[in-house]
Amino acid sequence: MLTKEEMPDCPVATTVELIGSKWKLLIIRNLLTRPWRFNELKKDLSGISQKVLTDNLHSLEADNIITRTVYPEVPPRVEYALSELGETLRPILDSMVAWGESYKADAADT
Repeated sequence: MLTKEEMPDCPVATTVELIGSKWKLLIIRNLLTRPWRFNELKKDLSGISQKVLTDNLHSLEADNIITRTVYPEVPPRVEYALSELGETLRPILDSMVAWGESYKADAADT
């Protein structure tokens, strides 16, 4: 997790620093619907390697955007979900969905 001093001065740059990678955005998109298990995410995110998924989940957890819950079962079950802070990203992703749909509709008309 970045300290306040390490964060960029620009708020947009801060947001991009925290969630700006392709995979982080897609992970968050999935977690907006429900908690997911690691293998479910790996299967749904076509093209992501296990290492990249692991690294991105650790980063999102360190930045308090997601939570990781380990259930005491055999074998252990681990679920990832959005934290309260992560839930505050919903309007940003909703806006991205709306913009993407509009762009696709306009592109189809040309």
